[in-house]
Amino acid sequence: MEAYIYDHVRTPRGKGKPDGSLHEITPVWLASRPLVALRERNQLETSLVDDVIMGCVVPVGEQGGNIARMAVLNADYDQSVPAVQINRYCGSGLEAIAMAAAKVSAGQADLAIGGGVESMSRVAMGADGGAWAQDPQMAFKTYFVMQGISADLLASLHGHSRNDLDSYAAESHRRAALAWAEGRFANSVVPVKDFLGLTLLARDETIRPETSAESLSALKPAFTEMGEKYGYDSVAMQRYPQVERIHHIHHAGNSSGIVDGAAAVLVGNAEMGVRLGRKPRARIRAFAAVGSEPTIMLDGPSHAARKALARAGMTPSDIDLWELNEAFSSVVLCFMEALSIPHDRINVNGGAIAMGHPLGATGAMIVGTVLDELERNGRSTALISVCVAAGMASAMIIERI
Repeated sequence: MEAYIYDHVRTPRGKGKPDGSLHEITPVWLASRPLVALRERNQLETSLVDDVIMGCVVPVGEQGGNIARMAVLNADYDQSVPAVQINRYCGSGLEAIAMAAAKVSAGQADLAIGGGVESMSRVAMGADGGAWAQDPQMAFKTYFVMQGISADLLASLHGHSRNDLDSYAAESHRRAALAWAEGRFANSVVPVKDFLGLTLLARDETIRPETSAESLSALKPAFTEMGEKYGYDSVAMQRYPQVERIHHIHHAGNSSGIVDGAAAVLVGNAEMGVRLGRKPRARIRAFAAVGSEPTIMLDGPSHAARKALARAGMTPSDIDLWELNEAFSSVVLCFMEALSIPHDRINVNGGAIAMGHPLGATGAMIVGTVLDELERNGRSTALISVCVAAGMASAMIIERI
């Protein structure tokens, strides 16, 4: 049975700090905004929704206790609608859509919602702890390093220069600014309002159109002290002895931004579309997840992409547009090299370097971004991928209808 995308919405991304525009609202309120929008845009009888699956990477405190179910209740969905929070780190939003699609394809759901949320200004990244970083036995066994070290290791292995990374980052800002200026996100971004109905944020907050490779060159590398003073460089080079030294060339300007945001994607079968009076916008062709080497942890997207392509009986040449989460500039550059992707066919509206990476929501956001772009340009197929902490990656192929 086919699984179709009927609609998608996201919030703008707000700066993930106390002075960010979305800091004053709770994660539950934030998570419920896309659900409300899906209901209103589609005149949705919510009792028809068989499940809501939402990614959240730091499910503690205000984001703990199955935030997906709280969001469903806060959005005034029928109480019969169940919900579950999942965590595949940065792949959580994409995984949520894949799980929704899997239920539909298996005939165990007629209509489901996949999405995600992260309020990084209120619940700090890493607040949930975890064995990988905190259990010495696990850290030793897996050559654990912080992800910024992994990004610099990846760049060092592949010979990327500081200018390579900064040039890519500047282009992300340019493309995102142009996309907003041309209204490319207008149909999919729902303004976030507070309890009084006042608009807090209507567009992504961290885009800097004036950014250039030259301006970025003035920023200091972010992970030098972490690598040299705290020993992570030595750990990484034990795992990768072919690296003479790790060049620390990533910084805040060529890495993904910390932001708040939420997204939701409506997935259903063909019969449900008829019942709703809605035409599907895309078909989900295939999806896949892989494990990869955990120290470098960021080179999995090309492997996940190839796995999804094989499942769909496709090759890279069959893909019109590519969307890869811009966790770090080096991640995208390596992905482009591995699959021979020209820059004008990937992340054409910018990405997380410019607009930010709300961990649990990003995967769902970029599915919507590339679907809108397929429709705008009359193209057919897109492949979405994300790198995932601890050495994993996810990918999905969609086909416009």
